[in-house]
Amino acid sequence: MKVTTCSAPTNIAVIKYWGKDNVALNTPINSSVSVTLHQDQLRTTTSVAGDSALQATRLWLNGQEQPINKRVAVVLREMRELAQRVHGESKSQHLHIVSTNSFPTAAGLASSAAGYACLVAALAEFYGISKADEEFPGQLSAIARQGSGSACRSPASPLHSSMRAF
Repeated sequence: MKVTTCSAPTNIAVIKYWGKDNVALNTPINSSVSVTLHQDQLRTTTSVAGDSALQATRLWLNGQEQPINKRVAVVLREMRELAQRVHGESKSQHLHIVSTNSFPTAAGLASSAAGYACLVAALAEFYGISKADEEFPGQLSAIARQGSGSACRSPASPLHSSMRAF
């Protein structure tokens, strides 16, 4: 069984974005600025495991199994499609995804941003496409934004601006 694990920090928006310019791409209507917190205190850790023997893709968050929601499904599909473009072969095996926050989920600390940034990073490593941004600039960030519009801010450190595209 192949397993990859990654961690990502959470972030707090100082200047928030207020709405979406493009709903399909989950891009903001205005620019934002955030502070990325240090991973020693607040982080999400995600492991992705894959094996041909797995019967279904499953997700656990903080020890509780969760249904694969629409946003997770989109991220999984987009990452598989990117892996296929990079490697020229289908990446269709089932996965087990385990994600844990070192801070309360849904407490205003951008847990979804850290979670989706971490999920995309773990999947990129799992599929061998962690350098995909060299060939497809901005693609991993764009996929992470499909899960959370703020996910593009979590990998940056310590101060990040997410600029509205004109």
